[in-house]
Amino acid sequence: MAGDRISGPSDYLAAERTFLAWIRTGLALMGFGFVVARFGLFLEALHGRSASPLQSYGVSVWFGTALIIVGIAVNLTSAQRHIRLVRELERGGSAFSRPSSLAVSIAVILAVIGTAMAVYLISVRDPQQSNIQDPQEKSMTASPETGIVNVSSRHSVDQTVQKFEEILEAKGVKLFAAVDHSGEAEKAGMRMRPTKLLIFGNPKAGTPLMIASPSIAIDLPLKVLIWEDAKAQVWISYNSAAYLQARHKVPPELVQNIAVVQTLAAAAAQ
Repeated sequence: MAGDRISGPSDYLAAERTFLAWIRTGLALMGFGFVVARFGLFLEALHGRSASPLQSYGVSVWFGTALIIVGIAVNLTSAQRHIRLVRELERGGSAFSRPSSLAVSIAVILAVIGTAMAVYLISVRDPQQSNIQDPQEKSMTASPETGIVNVSSRHSVDQTVQKFEEILEAKGVKLFAAVDHSGEAEKAGMRMRPTKLLIFGNPKAGTPLMIASPSIAIDLPLKVLIWEDAKAQVWISYNSAAYLQARHKVPPELVQNIAVVQTLAAAAAQ
């Protein structure tokens, strides 16, 4: 009979090991919940955007909170079960007459939360997630009439401008002017998203172009426009080399003198 069974030290030690295992499980769930709750903030930082904490965490904070609550429930329930088990062992009984309802419940809850997280990650795509790709992969050329190429930048307008200027200086390219359109708009009492124009060039590269095709002087020195759109995405815009070549009938051997802007923009966008 169950009541005639005498519980030994091994029974109590086994019960204690089980209890400690459940405590570790609860702590792991709470720790993982904290990580999940901050996962939204990690994505914001990865995309180089800033937002308030509540906006940054998004739906992930609810998944993380749910896991933390489950971890707390595991610890409390395991403590209650351990106390009951010890009492049954003292009476010579056994608490292992049926499968662990706690383990089954935790497995089901984690399966539900995991499924919800998987659905969320698959269905919710950040419109700016492609920023982690090569900026040239996100470059796009407008209609042939404009010939403007737009390259997305991972940085703010000011940071992109600073990086572009540093690249020009490192390559020995002269910066003729930096026009702060948005700054001038503010002085005039109007609001405008950050927009700055950089005018730069090298006489050794530009002069042969103007000698061969004098009309290209209207598009020289080279220019890049660094601006922010309505979604806070920063872009570097410039005239494509193909457009300038066709517009001014630039000899093929001199196209590289104007195509350098593509390399500079790509480097500044990274």
